[in-house]
Amino acid sequence: MSARVSLPPRVLPPAALAQIVDTIKTLAIDAVQAANSGHPGMPMGAAVMGSVLWGQFLVHDPQAPLWPDRDRFVLSAGHGSMLLYALLHLSGYDLPLAELQRFRQWGSKTPGHPEHGHTVGVEVTTGPLGTGFAAGVGMALAERFLAATYNRPGLEIVDHCTYAIVSDGDLMEGVAAEAASLAGHLGLGKLIYLYDDNHISIDGPTDLSFSEDVAARFAAYGWQVERVDGHDAAAVAGALARARAASDRPSLICCRTVIAHGSPGKAGSSASHGAPLGEAEVAATKRALGWPEDAKFLVPEAVRAVFAEQQLGQRERRLAWEAHFAAYRQAHPELAAQFLAHLEGLVPAEILAKIPSFPPGGAMATRKAGGKVLAALVAAHPTLVGGSADLAGSNGVEMAVASQSRAQPGGRAIHFGVREHGMAAVCNGLALHGGVRVFDATFLVFSDFMRGALRLSALMQLPVVHVFTHDSFWVGEDGPTHQPIEQLMSLRLIPGLHVVRPADARETAGAWRHAMQRGPGDGPTAILLTRQDLPVMPESRESIEVGAYVLWQPKGVAVVDLDGVLVATGSEVATALEAARTLEKAHGRRVRVVSMPCWEAFLAQPASYRDEVLPPALTRRLSVEAGTTFGWSRFAAHQHGLDHYGASAPGKLLAEKFGFTPAAVVARWLELP
Repeated sequence: MSARVSLPPRVLPPAALAQIVDTIKTLAIDAVQAANSGHPGMPMGAAVMGSVLWGQFLVHDPQAPLWPDRDRFVLSAGHGSMLLYALLHLSGYDLPLAELQRFRQWGSKTPGHPEHGHTVGVEVTTGPLGTGFAAGVGMALAERFLAATYNRPGLEIVDHCTYAIVSDGDLMEGVAAEAASLAGHLGLGKLIYLYDDNHISIDGPTDLSFSEDVAARFAAYGWQVERVDGHDAAAVAGALARARAASDRPSLICCRTVIAHGSPGKAGSSASHGAPLGEAEVAATKRALGWPEDAKFLVPEAVRAVFAEQQLGQRERRLAWEAHFAAYRQAHPELAAQFLAHLEGLVPAEILAKIPSFPPGGAMATRKAGGKVLAALVAAHPTLVGGSADLAGSNGVEMAVASQSRAQPGGRAIHFGVREHGMAAVCNGLALHGGVRVFDATFLVFSDFMRGALRLSALMQLPVVHVFTHDSFWVGEDGPTHQPIEQLMSLRLIPGLHVVRPADARETAGAWRHAMQRGPGDGPTAILLTRQDLPVMPESRESIEVGAYVLWQPKGVAVVDLDGVLVATGSEVATALEAARTLEKAHGRRVRVVSMPCWEAFLAQPASYRDEVLPPALTRRLSVEAGTTFGWSRFAAHQHGLDHYGASAPGKLLAEKFGFTPAAVVARWLELP
């Protein structure tokens, strides 16, 4: 049994706990009523769960909200955000009552759904149902991996739990099912979820669409499952204690609750799910609770006193950990320094220096080059973890390290199985936890399955690396179902996501370097790689941080004497280069070739650099990319792409049929006005 689990839970007198519950309920209904917007029912129904967990079990310190060994809490049912805001305020986080009074208003720290990085104490951005559930799995996985990597006998510096409150809606979403299955398979024993089983969704009773036996499903996944009355504080506390003792599997505590519990007119009704109770019902609810009807945002002094005393105990636990870590650092100075460095989330220069160089000449698929880069990074970076959605060999991300499993909690290669959405959402949780750098991988066409989690990683500015291979119609015989057309451009639509499509092995090394240099607050990176071999060009660069550069132009030709520009990415760069040379030699046309592996990085450069690469005077420009042309007009007046689905045939034949040969690009250029 871990030291954390052996700590007895704090015990609150029933009267004090009941007053905390009523305080949370009234804060929630007052905030939603003031905003005339929000979800009062869930915080009211889950108030007992939240009070017991935060009042008696959760180990954290509001004065040190980023303390590494704190317990993590995820409100996956993010629509009930006032539950979390009330708990943060009462617990002593820097979230004044005035912020609760400005719920859902411009500039407040209490947005409609919890946002990581915006409100102190919010561990993960939630709202899209199921994604918080999956992120919690990632947090628990990070905790177990770091514990196995850094803990030493008698000096356990990583020992905490991940808790969440999840809803019916979370458990209906497929992403939660994917993550739950993985968590059960891996036996994540410090993962404890409270299920707010209130039988209500927006449209009405959940039995309109949801009649499965949730407890049986999770038991089949390998979870410990228990059913309790969610309004019985002692029952909830007992279930939490038993869940903490289940070290070999995650736990789901099914708490049967009533939405809007305490509201005489709207308890148990979907009318309380996404709308204020109304002034009359707010007053009726306060009367039923024995609360002053005219008091708004009331926090009794007795409740403040309980949490003030709790803060002292939380601070003592954190200081005890710091003393424990000081002893660890004295005994294991190198490990301690490494642990602290990787908590920062930045990749040291000495690790980046291990990225291999690729000499010009020959040909290599960029997925193979990416695999060589990853192998070097894995050998140098002790907490680089990740894996593929059952495509590790095809993606080139097989790792010569132990696989993550029940038997090997320190394994760094994660077999996510065919669970793309769950994979990406779990990786968000790994990144949020801190201490690890994380990547995932699949075919580019399957990025569609991951889009919700990709958007959230960008919204939270997490430095997750997404490796997408088989990046064009060159997939060939698998046909249009597996040939990405619109996916590349659709990824570019996600603000904050850097999409890198390298032209060869040299640019692939640069793509990984760029991705690993992006730390917390910078955002995720998608690296798009080929199945087919590409020539390793002497003209390409191993540094692509500027996003685009002049790859080639005829020698001795000034900008004013150029006839135009070919702009290309990925596998089309070599095609464009050969076309430009043919245009010069056979047709006397002097055309610059620009490789643009990353739009986002290029657009972040000063205007002077962008104009140097794409001179405004050179208006005859043709983009060449094996995907939809939508969006290219911002860089080139003319586009050569693929605005239709592919076909099942060998890749070389498709290149001829679809016009992605040097001869076809030459012909297209000669047609330009």
